Amino acid sequence: MGEISLQDAIQQFLQQSRLKSGIQAVRIEEVWEQLMGKTIAKYTDKIQIINHTLYITSSVAPLKNELLYQKENIIVRINEALGEKAVREVVIK
Repeated sequence: MGEISLQDAIQQFLQQSRLKSGIQAVRIEEVWEQLMGKTIAKYTDKIQIINHTLYITSSVAPLKNELLYQKENIIVRINEALGEKAVREVVIK
């Protein structure tokens, strides 16, 4: 029987569990300021990922408009930061 590292075992477990999107959301929140900048992070109220869709909530109308124009860029940056295709679509609320 082959041996597997603890890290690999945890990654395999997460790939198959329902916890994966929650962990991805936490990881996105951790890198959001680095990826998008302090100003955008400051006025972003909530970030949530459900079924490969990233939901970004903000009460600032100009920020919502700016994020709408950056959807494709956001998808690329988030996926690069996570090292996988976690986000396929972005919804701005």
